[in-house]
Amino acid sequence: MRLLVTRPEPDASELKARLEALGHEVLSEPLISIRFEGAEDVDLAGAQALIATSRNGVRALATSRAMHDARALPLYAVGPGTAAAAKALGFEQVIMGPRAARDLVTLIALHAEVNGGPLVYLAGDTVAADIAGELRRLGFSVHEPVVYTTRHAGRLTPAAIAGLKAGKIGGVLLFSPQTARIYARLVISHGLVEQARTIMHYCLSDAVSRELEPLAPVRSTVASRPNLQEMLALVTPGGRESR
Repeated sequence: MRLLVTRPEPDASELKARLEALGHEVLSEPLISIRFEGAEDVDLAGAQALIATSRNGVRALATSRAMHDARALPLYAVGPGTAAAAKALGFEQVIMGPRAARDLVTLIALHAEVNGGPLVYLAGDTVAADIAGELRRLGFSVHEPVVYTTRHAGRLTPAAIAGLKAGKIGGVLLFSPQTARIYARLVISHGLVEQARTIMHYCLSDAVSRELEPLAPVRSTVASRPNLQEMLALVTPGGRESR
């Protein structure tokens, strides 16, 4: 099956290799590009811990001079992907929380000290949940430097358009609500709604799937758990049945 991968780089290339190893043909179509900026301004003075809800947060910090001191701090990470990225970059104390960003607040509240110094949230220019606000309401001091920015694709590539028009794409992998929103918008703008309704959309979560409603009725299936392994299971024989 030919699959359309919508993740930003370098995740798109990594996923492409995994899917090709499973026997799939893959067209890489990143709908978001990531730019690391602002990490040089991160102030870690007195910080008790770091928070990362995306692997891009830790990747951005790794490009800055602050990384030397950051590695020694506890880092609260959302899900196994962000946790693995942090460990690979040398963070010594990685505390993995649930995949849902909001659930990380409960974990932090259990382990961190309200008066133990500021928490530094390595944020992007857009965030899905107001973690900093929720922690502040609990009495924590939170610094929220923007260490990376995102840019949305303005159109699909000619290869993706041609593949959709010709019915040569059998599935689309969508890992975030933001990416699903961009995908739906571009499909509509290119007049490809009817073609999109014939293919399967593999979604990381129900929140991702809901962003496809502008294309309804559309075929989608959701990973049993919001992680990469379960997404790979969806596109392999014997994976979770679609809905």
